[in-house]
Amino acid sequence: MSAGQGDRVVVVGASLAGLRGAEALRRAGHRGPLTIVGDEPHAPYDRPPLSKHVIAGELGSDATTLPNLVALDAEWRLGRAATALDTSAREVVLTDGVRVAYDRLLITTGTAARPWHDPAQASLEGVFTLRGRDDAAALREALAARPERVLIVGGGFIGCEAASVCRDLDLAVTMIDPMPAPLAKVLGLVVSGFLVDRIKASGVEVRSNARVRSLDADGTGRVAGATLGDGSRISAQVVIVALGAVPNTGWLKGSGLVLEAGGLVCDGHCRVRDESSAFRPEIRAAGDVALWPHPLYEDRPVRLEHWGNAAAQGAYVGRALALGDAGQPAFAEMPTFWSSQFGLNIKLVGLTEGAESLAFVQGSLKERRFVAVYGRAGRTIAALSVDCARWLPAYVEAIAAGAPFPPIEGALDQPARLATLDPAWPADPAKDKA
Repeated sequence: MSAGQGDRVVVVGASLAGLRGAEALRRAGHRGPLTIVGDEPHAPYDRPPLSKHVIAGELGSDATTLPNLVALDAEWRLGRAATALDTSAREVVLTDGVRVAYDRLLITTGTAARPWHDPAQASLEGVFTLRGRDDAAALREALAARPERVLIVGGGFIGCEAASVCRDLDLAVTMIDPMPAPLAKVLGLVVSGFLVDRIKASGVEVRSNARVRSLDADGTGRVAGATLGDGSRISAQVVIVALGAVPNTGWLKGSGLVLEAGGLVCDGHCRVRDESSAFRPEIRAAGDVALWPHPLYEDRPVRLEHWGNAAAQGAYVGRALALGDAGQPAFAEMPTFWSSQFGLNIKLVGLTEGAESLAFVQGSLKERRFVAVYGRAGRTIAALSVDCARWLPAYVEAIAAGAPFPPIEGALDQPARLATLDPAWPADPAKDKA
């Protein structure tokens, strides 16, 4: 079902996915009314620089605004979040009580930083999460004040990137990670063991297999540090809570749309499922909130918090809203992710989840530059490059083709013998605790 020329299209989420969706809609010829709703007062902006260049002071937060690639002729309703969705009346309800009518709806509300579990402790001055533009600007100001120590709670990509920036600023840093090594949940202990050595060599104090019991105040409303699960204490004037993200889907409660694992359940064309099990062609989702079957991974439902996926999926859905699904293949963008930290350029393609095998197919850990491929059931499912990205396109093709593991042998810069390793996935501390 395509949008008629006079149909009202509403995009909820002034995000990368929302912007690219709106542009694709216009590019595909839709000329009807277009409204873009965003909970922040800012036009859509780029998030990857926030945890790198912005908090380092190399780029102002207001310099991250995404360019409009197409004249949108849109009504912007910024600084007003959606609070409810009435699918019967086809209306989006905003915080100010205004009801915005739609004929076609694109949901791109993204994710929010997972907050610290204790609201009183989270509200202490000096405690930060890092997701939005205002978060980054406030954290930059705190780091510029030269705190004696920065405490980072969480060893994922955001935590590691923030730690790297802090060391570049010559600030003392302690990282508390419940896993055996930073990034172990995504890359496995074989690779993350290499990375943690690099992180420690940069001067970061890493406390693995550890938890923060509480964030402690100094008596004036400021954070003074933290108490760990073993009772030990760490003094810190800035705390960065980097515990992942949660989808912004709370406003959809009672809408009749189906949510699983926090995401909107979609089919391969990103049509959202309702409680009658029907996939609704007039309601689509894209970006971090969409849970959809990926054809490269046996149609396993995935929800990706990746920049490339948000841009590509937003554009895909915008075209679908304008032109319909007839003759269009299911969305099948290759998952991609990149990170710069501790002098390393890290790129990951594909999904490592469920990998049973690992092989270093270019370079080596000893050389501190390599490509590692992950395999499952005899197929290559993901590839990781560390300062070795020139080889990555060949492995992208191999993953897309479902090539055997390992996919390429006898290439330049390869070890004489490709050894197959266990990626060494760590146990999930949350499950163990349960």
